[in-house]
Amino acid sequence: MSATTTTYGTVTKTFHWLTALLILTIVPLGAIANRLPYDTNEQLAFKAQLFSFHKTLGVIVFAVALARIFWALTQTKPAGLHPDRKAETFLADLVHWLLYISLVAVPLTGWIHHAATSGFAPIWLPISQNLPLVPKDEGVAKLFAGLHWAWSKIMVASILLHVAGALKHQFVDKDATLKRMWFGKSEASNAQAHKGTRTAPMAAFAVYIVVTAIGAMAGLYTAKSTASQVELAQVSSDWTVTEGEIALTITQLGSPVTGRFADWTAAIAFDENATEILGDVETTIAIGSLSLGSVTSQALGADFFNATGFPTATFTAQITADGDAYLADGTLTIKDISMPVSLPFTLTLDGDVAQMVGQVTIDRRTFAVGDSMGDETNLAFAVDIAIDLTATRGE
Repeated sequence: MSATTTTYGTVTKTFHWLTALLILTIVPLGAIANRLPYDTNEQLAFKAQLFSFHKTLGVIVFAVALARIFWALTQTKPAGLHPDRKAETFLADLVHWLLYISLVAVPLTGWIHHAATSGFAPIWLPISQNLPLVPKDEGVAKLFAGLHWAWSKIMVASILLHVAGALKHQFVDKDATLKRMWFGKSEASNAQAHKGTRTAPMAAFAVYIVVTAIGAMAGLYTAKSTASQVELAQVSSDWTVTEGEIALTITQLGSPVTGRFADWTAAIAFDENATEILGDVETTIAIGSLSLGSVTSQALGADFFNATGFPTATFTAQITADGDAYLADGTLTIKDISMPVSLPFTLTLDGDVAQMVGQVTIDRRTFAVGDSMGDETNLAFAVDIAIDLTATRGE
């Protein structure tokens, strides 16, 4: 079961080939899933399934890698069969260190990316989709998505070098290097323990630092808008919004995904002492400022909000009240489609400061959003819009 100075033990061999099987599955799976289209219900469902499989295997790889490392720390490692070949021995050690780091770092960054974003392709394991200390934040998600992509290239290169080295030992050197990692008894003539140095791990970490720096210079870790975003003009308003948000929640593959518009304006006229119509509001939203978890680019695409063709949405309404119940009754325009919408809200007045909280549910089909998703298999029809803002009265 345990390793000796001449061969590897059964546990180490099992870890090695199990890891190889997982990696040879997960790498092409991720590459294929990433390139698949998602324009229809069927395409999105298939793409999500492949990504869920990829993520699930990634978590399993992470667990197996940790177990393998902990086991390796307790074992004697056989030395290379050609210690006189200094450069070859160093390269072998470097590749092994790159592989060990990759087997932990690559799945971990992918897992953190998954936990930091919302929507699309859950992990198929009886564990939380979230991670401790990892917030739902698009900046965090983009950072670790970039690291996952960059570091996965190191892993793939290391695997190719590792396989090339094994084939060289098998067919050129014709020694027992590959045989002693296979099952069954295989003793090598060189009965010495492996003696590691600090040079190989330091070089491996240097490779990671260099690749990470190149990714930073290429802007791999910062979010970029996937749609052109208009610059909204300043508005004249009796009330000035000092803070607030316009959020929307969709239901994708049975799970809620919440996003927000970062750029919007509101021209508000309101007099709480008026008798019938208390005021009016006109809100303009920059569609391109939307962030919606992992489906942001899809939401801004032509079949959904079409941020390029229709860069803004507007809501104009009159404000009425019935006791403590307030209503903004007006027209919502998205993609040049205007429909009546009534927004109920609560209002708390404290002198010249007002806090407003409202919510309304609309049907995305009303505004031709997601026409390719003709049923609710992958994307629900209902979209919840929530508004929470604080405004101050002008002089």
